[in-house]
Amino acid sequence: MRRTAVRAAAASGEPQEALPATAVPESTSGTGTGSASAFSAPGAAAAPAPAAYRLQTEFPFELPRGYVDDAGTVHRDGVMRLATARDELVPLRDIRVQENPAYLSVVLLGRVITRLGSLPLVHDGVVENMFASDLAFLQDFYRQVNAEGHTRASVQCPHCSEPFEVELGGSRLGES
Repeated sequence: MRRTAVRAAAASGEPQEALPATAVPESTSGTGTGSASAFSAPGAAAAPAPAAYRLQTEFPFELPRGYVDDAGTVHRDGVMRLATARDELVPLRDIRVQENPAYLSVVLLGRVITRLGSLPLVHDGVVENMFASDLAFLQDFYRQVNAEGHTRASVQCPHCSEPFEVELGGSRLGES
């Protein structure tokens, strides 16, 4: 994979950017030119590499009310990371989720919230003790962060020709 550009940027102190998912591995010749690819057809001209982009994986949020810890401190500012397939699959094995499917969102949010105020650790027990309005906010935020609008479709009314959007995804957190 193309690592020489990342190493050069790191050595110069420039910010590093993620390579696009379509990046082509460099030649293994050790020259670092990247002109030949193991996946190129013989005699074919190498296609220009797509422009690099930065994938945002963490998203800040502010709870409407805030989580109140045992000491009475209110925690409102937090960070949620993108969910992985594992984040959505592991909670399905949890006995609490098997006994009560509504608990899925609590366990799932406990896995993807990486920071909340000054709490040293965020887990499902923290999410379980949040106000209902904060839980609803986090469920909606999770959908926005992880769906990136892919669950909405623009359509047009067949009768009046007015454009509008419809929700195609599942109605519950973790549901497709």
